[in-house]
Amino acid sequence: MIKVGILTSEIGWHIESLQKALTQRGILSHCFPITRLMARVSDRPRVTVEDYQLEDYQALLIRIIPGGSLEQIIFRMDVLHRLEDLGVMVMNSPAAIEKTVDKYYTSAILEDNKILTPKTIVAENFDDAMKAFRELGDVVVKPLFGSGGKGMVRICDEDIAYRTFRALELGGYVFYLQEYIPHDNYDIRAFVVGNQVVAAMIRRSNTWKTNIARGATAEPYVLEDQLVEMSLKACHLLQVDYAGVDILKSTGGQYYLIEVNSIPGWAGLQQTTPVNIAEKIVEHLVDKYHTWKRGDTGTQR
Repeated sequence: MIKVGILTSEIGWHIESLQKALTQRGILSHCFPITRLMARVSDRPRVTVEDYQLEDYQALLIRIIPGGSLEQIIFRMDVLHRLEDLGVMVMNSPAAIEKTVDKYYTSAILEDNKILTPKTIVAENFDDAMKAFRELGDVVVKPLFGSGGKGMVRICDEDIAYRTFRALELGGYVFYLQEYIPHDNYDIRAFVVGNQVVAAMIRRSNTWKTNIARGATAEPYVLEDQLVEMSLKACHLLQVDYAGVDILKSTGGQYYLIEVNSIPGWAGLQQTTPVNIAEKIVEHLVDKYHTWKRGDTGTQR
């Protein structure tokens, strides 16, 4: 019997949906707080959470990696890499999470592979950030790491840019500026599992922020072929097994790929589709595990 561990920070609807889908397949699962990881070298057990030995699990599903200090985040990712080395299948893989959690790294990979993404300037220095603002004019300032629309601000006034960047400078943050794309207050979320888009929606808002977590509403949407191709290509490049792909359609009709979220939520999307998304994730996890077990690990997807 396959035994699956789910690493998270809290038990909620997503975890319950995944555990139900796992149980229906006769798969035993346990949830662990990722903040309680303990690792040993030259000793056993090598990785534990509370009284559970993670080496005893055939697969781990990463649901949430909460914020923390740089040392805490690096340690968590190092442990996930270590578990892979010990023969535990991790989904999404730590390598994929490291690519997608960093907005700059994601955007650079997309651009290098001819996937249209907004003009972006990233800098450490305050003066460089002000110069970037003047160059772009109307910008969205985002945390380099983060999701759900938290901490994003739109700036088109130089005095506000000055005050905002000085505050960010005091916190030791990197300045991540992206040109604002007019988009009629909606975007598209495609949910990719394996090699297919299992569902998609329009997220419509009263403001330029279109995150469900920020109050946007979800509408069902059938993705155009070119957007299916764009979403699958991005996920393949970033080596994610499942992801939420965010796409903006500008008021001029141009599509921009904004973000690939490798630890996506799907509560809003689930309300728009008869497809059981948790079951699709579990189905892919099982298929991937059997491939992993056979030793065919040439790719992550």
